[in-house]
Amino acid sequence: MLEAYRKHVAERAELGIVPKPLDAEQVAALVELLKNPPKGEEDFILDLISNRVPAGVDEAAYVKAGFLSAIAKGETSSPIIDKALAVKLLGSMLGGYNISTLVTLLDDAELAPLAVKELSHTLLMFDAFHDVDERAKAGNAHAKALLQSWADAEWFTSKPELPKVLTVTVYKVPGETNTDDLSPAQDAWSRPDIPLHALAMYKMPREGVTNAAEQIEELKQKGHPVALVGDVVGTGSSRKSATNSVLWNIGNDIPYIPNKRDGGVCIGGKIAPIFSTPWKTPAPCPSNAMWTH
Repeated sequence: MLEAYRKHVAERAELGIVPKPLDAEQVAALVELLKNPPKGEEDFILDLISNRVPAGVDEAAYVKAGFLSAIAKGETSSPIIDKALAVKLLGSMLGGYNISTLVTLLDDAELAPLAVKELSHTLLMFDAFHDVDERAKAGNAHAKALLQSWADAEWFTSKPELPKVLTVTVYKVPGETNTDDLSPAQDAWSRPDIPLHALAMYKMPREGVTNAAEQIEELKQKGHPVALVGDVVGTGSSRKSATNSVLWNIGNDIPYIPNKRDGGVCIGGKIAPIFSTPWKTPAPCPSNAMWTH
């Protein structure tokens, strides 16, 4: 598994992009390695399970969550992942297959405080909220603490404050940018692979734009975030893949979440209405909010 994965990493590096996230079959093989780590590979395979598995309800996430849950419950073990780390990694998976175990651990005297910490910044609870609520009403102090944390919005207030001044390097694209410039229809086949699809952004040359990905990377060497700036931005049909391409080129990596980015600064003289909704600040706005249609 590791040999095949490293070959894939090298092939993607030739394209100038990161490897794909691990799939369910790869994670299943990785789980066996984590139970009995090859000598010298401990840090590498720990990084893979921590940072290269999709979150949420992906099939690979199901395998990861099942393994970490088994460690947390004492049903299996790994010499490089103890119960506390297993809980932390479960908490990094956003929501989905990890939630049931974390809620169950509210009844575990040893691990409950760790579960509260992880669940306090987890919002994708859905019906599992009622399981927490029932525990709180039954007198579970950890469940009560979790409900209070949600009520106090600590998931939000714990985030870093926006800087009062933000210095950026401008990547100016003249004229009108439509969503087909950001996510070309002829490259629709690659849209699920965000880093690969992002290479097609502005693939049709225009004044000052030759290879957008390379130009943006060069601007990043100045030491500041790069802002995508255009005269008119976002016309055409609304495409989430257009958002992904922009964020991949100017955004920030998300801890534990492979091949997705957030943040970024995008400024337009005019922003197409399809990227604006009543509860968002109207353009022009030095934020990526206009890209979250």
